[in-house]
Amino acid sequence: MQFSSRLDAFGDEVFASLNAQRRALEARGRDMVDLSVGTPDFEPPAHVVNALVEAAQDPVSWRYALHDEPALLEALCDYYRRRFGVEVTPDMAMLVSGTQEGMGHLALALLDPGDTALVPDPCYPIFAGAVRLAGAEPVYYPMVAEHGFLPHVADIDPEVADAAKYLVISLPANPVGSVGTDEMYEEVIDFAREHDLLVVHDNAYSDIVHDGERGGSFLRFPGAADVGVEFFSLSKSFNVTGARLSFLVGRPDVVAALRKLRGQIDFGTFVPAQRAAIAALTGPLEPVEEQRQRYRERRDALCDALEQIGWERPNAQGTMFVWAKLPDRYTDSMQFVQDLMNEAGVVVTPGASFGPRGEGYVRFALVLPPDGLRDAVARIGAAGFGA
Repeated sequence: MQFSSRLDAFGDEVFASLNAQRRALEARGRDMVDLSVGTPDFEPPAHVVNALVEAAQDPVSWRYALHDEPALLEALCDYYRRRFGVEVTPDMAMLVSGTQEGMGHLALALLDPGDTALVPDPCYPIFAGAVRLAGAEPVYYPMVAEHGFLPHVADIDPEVADAAKYLVISLPANPVGSVGTDEMYEEVIDFAREHDLLVVHDNAYSDIVHDGERGGSFLRFPGAADVGVEFFSLSKSFNVTGARLSFLVGRPDVVAALRKLRGQIDFGTFVPAQRAAIAALTGPLEPVEEQRQRYRERRDALCDALEQIGWERPNAQGTMFVWAKLPDRYTDSMQFVQDLMNEAGVVVTPGASFGPRGEGYVRFALVLPPDGLRDAVARIGAAGFGA
């Protein structure tokens, strides 16, 4: 059978490949520490679980959902007002089955073959993969240490910007751990207006900012709602990654376009999952803040330990990840990860899997308590992977 040529645009999925190798080593008796995938080890709040269970006991909940419940969209609007100080109306929001799916479908709604979109380098793979899925071409713009791993739109070729349909930003940034500044967001909005670009902001980690003020929303900046949308996720703040609960929020015409496309693909989100989302959005936020502090403790433990074995202190201002530069004698991040798995029993993600400028780095996920992270770094040092 001849499969679609669009599959040729994708290599092997890095997380699946690493997981297969980890399982093979475990089958041979190797004790492994997996710091590659960002699945929180914290528990979801009890009131969120209870809302899902209660809804699942109602037989009516097992029918097609067909639409987002009005109570859910109202809960999201209230949350944006309460948490971010942003006024959002129901026509500016819709539920999607996780940001990864949402990003893929949004690209299908926005792009035609031959179009281009601007994506950060390094970036989470779906940003570029979604563009390719739509038959369009991703154009990378750099996220480098010299600019604090932040978008520096002044360096983007104006002709390239004029030709692109949209610009992806993702802050706090996976994988590089940077947190946006007010000045940067204002520059992005002005740049989008000047070049008739839609801004697509991934706001998955708004509640995991380690230093200074809590994270916010792109839409709080003047003019943002005119030029952009953002994906807001419950996954990391409320530890519900498997439930796939994210929202597209922002310009009503863009939300309507995605809603129209998604209506051809599914019949809406399972009602008990929607009720769980309502519970998360309307419930107490103190546990979210407490969890943020626990992530900061993990960040500090990992970064301190890496410094102690001679690594350069990583960039890690936000997200549940740490972006670490390899010691100077290593240049191939994929080979480094393979060697680290085999010799230290520690699994991390190669920087090259996040884009060309990711080479020379690896990403650690903060999915263990501080002592577990220190032990993992001790393994790394003992196996000869210090600086």
